[in-house]
This record gives sequence, C-alpha cells and structure tokens, in this order.
Amino acid sequence: MQNFDYIRAVSLDSAVQSVAQPGAVLLAGGTTLLDLMKLDVMQPAAVVDIHKLALDQIEQLPDGKVRIGAMVSNTALAFNEHIRVQYPVLSQAVRSGASTQLRNKATTAGNIMQRVRCGYFRDGVSACNKRNPGSGCAAIGGQNRNVHAVLGGSEHCIAAHPSDMCVAMAAIGATIHVRGHAGSREIDFGDFHLLPGDTPWKEHALQAGEIITHVTLDAPMQGSRSAYLKLRDRASYQFALGSCAAIIALDGERIREARVALGGVATKPWRAREAENALIGQSASVSSFEKAAELALRGARSYGQNGFKIGLGQQAVLRNLTALVA
Repeated sequence: MQNFDYIRAVSLDSAVQSVAQPGAVLLAGGTTLLDLMKLDVMQPAAVVDIHKLALDQIEQLPDGKVRIGAMVSNTALAFNEHIRVQYPVLSQAVRSGASTQLRNKATTAGNIMQRVRCGYFRDGVSACNKRNPGSGCAAIGGQNRNVHAVLGGSEHCIAAHPSDMCVAMAAIGATIHVRGHAGSREIDFGDFHLLPGDTPWKEHALQAGEIITHVTLDAPMQGSRSAYLKLRDRASYQFALGSCAAIIALDGERIREARVALGGVATKPWRAREAENALIGQSASVSSFEKAAELALRGARSYGQNGFKIGLGQQAVLRNLTALVA
C-alpha cells in the first residue's frame, strides 16, 4: 500500500473541496476501496473520510418517492420497514449481496460506485484497459466464466457490474443527486453507469470533485408486486452469474405495466426495456414470459466460458416473472 493523506470531512462543502484535489477519493464503508488499495490497484494520494456527514437518513417524500442518504448502510436499507413493504425487490436484492458484516459497513453510494470483480483488473499485472488504458483486455479469450458480461461489452472490456442493489434500483427507477463545486445536479439512474465502449476506465457520470449525496427512488408502481432472483454457484456470499429484478402490475390477467432489469450478465445494471414493452397488454402466462426472457438477452454475445449466461439470464427472467404471478 502506498502512502496517502487522510482527511476527515466535517461538512459537505469541505468534502467537495477535499475530493477535488488530484488523486483524492472518498471513504464511506470502504468495503471495496480498502481492498483495492491493499492490492495496489487503487493508489490514491488522499482519502477523504465522510463518516461525519449527516447523509444516513431514509425519508418518505410527499409525492410517494423515497430519499436515501448516501451513507445509509446496506443493512439499514434492506431492513427499513417502508423499503421492505413498498420496495421488496430492493430489500431482497440488498440482502442477497455479500455477508452480514459487509452489509453493516457498505453504504448506498458506495454500492453504486463499487468497482468490478474481474480478476484481471484486480491482479495488478494483467492486461486491463480499465486499470491501465491501452493495455488490452485479458478477459477476452481468458478466464471469463463468473464475473464477465454477455451484454454491453466491447473489445476493450467485458467486466460485469457486480451490484445487486443497483439492479433493483434500475428496475424501480431512481435519480442520483450529486454535489460539486458547480452546485447540485441530478442524474437519472439509467444514465449514471457507463458502458465500457472504447473508454472502460470511465465507469460513471460523476464529474471530478462531485459527491453523491442521496438517491431518490421513484414512487412504487401502483398495485405492483416485485421480487429479485439471484442465480449463483452457491447460495452464500457470491456474486451473481445471472440475476433479475422484476416488477409487474396486473389488470385482471393482463399485464398493465412491467419493469425488468438484469445483473451478473451485463457491464452495467441492465434495464430490459424491449422485454418490458413486449409484456404490456399481454396475458400473465409462461408464453409471454418466455418471449420477454428471449428479448431481455437479445444481442447478448458469448466470449467463450461465459456463454452459458445467455440461457441463464433468460431463465432468471422467466423464473422470476412466473413466480410473481403464481
């Protein structure tokens, strides 16, 4: 681990000022940052601790939306009564991630900002355009079974986004609120995480010196039911091979509205809008769900070992939707 300055922010303005320094990063729960610093994958010049900032509240808003502070722990979010009842897909997604100890430390904003789990990114020596731009992508043609994507990849990077929470938020719909030197602004959740394209080191839409302050969830879909299904090699402490966050509302036996998002198979939390559109107005039947599952993975590309994720992702969609209307 390299030497670095430690700065404890006492206000949001001081945090913005400190993180604007070259090479500065924020310390929230630290469950990803500290790992990557120990591996020398991240070598910040300064670490700005924001634990003293009052950003750990969950608030219900008059318009039915919910505001979640950046420092709300994953445990507090998952077990908040309003979230558990009104947004079960989010509570289930958060509880399916990591271990109890990590969820106690991990934060909402930190989860949104977490780095990929690709072994070539984390080993510090392999070709990785995300860590060392222009060096190549060892995962293409390499070991890419577990944490590599079949959707949203490019010839420069195929690392899958690791978050469960973000998949649920993508399905729900949300707005990320940030603060920087230029003031506050809002970023639609679907626009926050960037596809790798030819600049995989650019992972999100934050500008230099900006800080996530809170996330606002869209109001719950009226009359809806929702769930999160995570498929993995074992049921404890593993990242998704494929997952699906689904929200569905029915008028009788017809689907009035639907939201479908995928995890484990894409380079960002993946909203399957084509599948959603195909479900609206259709009967809540296996045949409708099979078509949606096929559309959700349309355009998916196998890179060898991870090719099974195409069928697995379809199964995640089909199984989750079928269970919701059973």
